[in-house]
Amino acid sequence: MVPALAATALLVSGAGPSHAAAAWDPEPAPMTSPLTSQTNQVPVDHPLPEYPRPQLTRPDWADLNGIWGFAVTSRDAGQPTTFGEQIRVPFVPESALSGVQRKITQNDKLWYKRTFIVPSGWSGRHIQLNFGASDWETTVWVNGRQAGAAHRGGYDAFSYDITPLLNGGTNTIVISVYDPTETGGQAIGKQRVQDVTPHPGKSIVYTASSGIWQTVWLEPTATARITRLDMVPRLEDNTLRVTVRGAGGADGTSVKVTVSSGGKTVGSATGTVGTELSVPVPGAHLWTPEDPFLYDVTAELTGTAADKVGSYTGMRSIAVKDVGGVRRPVLNGTFVFQTGTLDQGYWPDGIYTAPTDEALKYDLQKHKDLGFNMVRKHIKVEPQRWFYWADRLGLLVWQDMPSMDSGKTPDTAARTQWESEYRAIIDQHRSSPSLIQWVDQNEGWGQYDQARIADMVKAYDPSRLVDNMSGVNCCAAKDGGNGDVIDNHNYVGPGNTPTEPVRASVLGEYGGLGYRVPGHEWYPGGGFSYEDQPTTTALNNRLIGLLDGMRENTMPAGGLSASVYTQITDVENEANGLMSYDRQVVKVDQARVRAANQALIAASRSLNATVKLPVGQNVSIRVTTPGYTDRYIRHYDGLGFTEVVNTASADLLKRDATWTVRPGLANKLCYSFESRNYPGEYLRHREFRVRREAPDGSTVSKEDATWCPVQGSGGVRMSAAGFPGQYLRHINAELWLAQSGGAHTWDNPAGFTEDTTWAIEPPWAP
Repeated sequence: MVPALAATALLVSGAGPSHAAAAWDPEPAPMTSPLTSQTNQVPVDHPLPEYPRPQLTRPDWADLNGIWGFAVTSRDAGQPTTFGEQIRVPFVPESALSGVQRKITQNDKLWYKRTFIVPSGWSGRHIQLNFGASDWETTVWVNGRQAGAAHRGGYDAFSYDITPLLNGGTNTIVISVYDPTETGGQAIGKQRVQDVTPHPGKSIVYTASSGIWQTVWLEPTATARITRLDMVPRLEDNTLRVTVRGAGGADGTSVKVTVSSGGKTVGSATGTVGTELSVPVPGAHLWTPEDPFLYDVTAELTGTAADKVGSYTGMRSIAVKDVGGVRRPVLNGTFVFQTGTLDQGYWPDGIYTAPTDEALKYDLQKHKDLGFNMVRKHIKVEPQRWFYWADRLGLLVWQDMPSMDSGKTPDTAARTQWESEYRAIIDQHRSSPSLIQWVDQNEGWGQYDQARIADMVKAYDPSRLVDNMSGVNCCAAKDGGNGDVIDNHNYVGPGNTPTEPVRASVLGEYGGLGYRVPGHEWYPGGGFSYEDQPTTTALNNRLIGLLDGMRENTMPAGGLSASVYTQITDVENEANGLMSYDRQVVKVDQARVRAANQALIAASRSLNATVKLPVGQNVSIRVTTPGYTDRYIRHYDGLGFTEVVNTASADLLKRDATWTVRPGLANKLCYSFESRNYPGEYLRHREFRVRREAPDGSTVSKEDATWCPVQGSGGVRMSAAGFPGQYLRHINAELWLAQSGGAHTWDNPAGFTEDTTWAIEPPWAP
């Protein structure tokens, strides 16, 4: 969909004659592989040479990645007179691939320098100096004069028109970057200042990435130029709504937008820059994860302006609506369960920057290979080429806004900066078809004004879903109460997120199953997880059990619509990845995981109505196991048993075998069973044994007393709300919470299905 667009060779490259590229060497990386090799796959002079902005392309550009002069001064120092080191841009100085590999603190300022000559073929055009991203405060000088205002932000692209600063010959760029990381108030995600080489410590935050970390490049444009295409597909009338944004006097200029496929025009429309155009796309070929079809798009200023850009789009819609009485996200009008992983986007040799474009693509392709249809990009924003690969490969994307420091309440200046950067990120990626949901905040980190921010984001981009807080049940997080989804975190889980009448229920994080691979550990022996697995067989069985539990129980009975497994790779000392940190080892059985994910997705497409029980009415619950069908659930001395009940039974037994059906204490889509004899006490599991007990008001006790019924053969099966895949079972007349093939005697797979299937009958006691 995007042409090769090879970069123009600059006549002068590197840091100048006094800094020869041959003298530069990378530092030894903690881990490496053919995928991330620092010597074989990453060019010294032009690393990451691919066109960096796939949704706004022009044929001419020049890559400035490569060896630059480098210096580190104190925070308040002026420009150094000498640049005694070299750095490979766009790799951060903390990384091995940069050739520097050392800690940068809030007391440091980074300095970069190089020269270039504008290609002669660009004469008469304006020259734009573009940055994919630089963390955090970036100031640029060209030939000794500052290019515009300093840019603040670590995750959004920015540009300068440097035409007035050029000298017609050899030009010098000097860049300073100041990055306070967690000592400042800005968005940092999981970055923290720490040792840049492996060290012990069970931390879920990682090595900081300071300075330039995405491609730097030059681009010639017309004076009046296109800066962005805001594209929103409208399936209801088969149109693509396009707003062309511009600069240099382009506002109000006539523009033509054309949508094509295979070189043939599908539709076109003319209008003016800054106003919405409606481009017809008759019989639209819809974009889905299974069929990620993309259309080509061109936009051209007409008349004397003559700027033309290329782009692409996918025709798809995303919304939340009622599906069988449950609020669910729908893609192109249809509910499809979203199963994905948490993707941190870290690399052992490049940290924030993938070593190659193929590496950037690799993690997304591995999601597809494992059967996932979604990825949550966790409190980091990737280069635009990452979104291009997600668009092409067909992955639904939840994009987190990187959070501020979790240990602080942001002040007014920090809030203003964070919201400004969030809007810039939305603008930068708002036309990517794969991106379906913005995640505002995570687990209360730097939280404030959740409801207002969710409303702000929804108003700014109404074409996508908004998650006001991922992990509202965790870590003192506060739910804004609005947005399109309610999002819990459950480790190991999967647990469930209670259903609501307006928002869809999703599981923003679960899993975290760990397995350390000798020879592929960032710090050998230092890895940790939420639940270590002794063998790969145990890891596979546990993971498949979680996925199957969602397919069999949480999705149909509990109303869950999406889940995010932690995580796609190990990261530093976190050993809970499906792959090792160096991407050399896929720890799980790819075929089994793929099959489980595909079964989960397929089940969502043919989802039946949830099992309905008579709320507010008394019932008795009968065994369906052949030979024991005259037995019923009863309580005795606070414990649950089954016992034969008939018309001749004592009244006390009949009352003990009668339960009042209540809405689920932890999930109103499920049910709780209140004792007929002991109002306020419920059938619940605790330490696997099922008993009659009053909840203590905690979330756990409410979940333990909530059962989600799914249709079984000849009855219903009662799955624990907090433990999908574990069922109410009778064995030796006792009631247990059991999992087929588990480690306990009550998990015996013999007769398991029959023993966990129950008939809901009229009550023995009214």
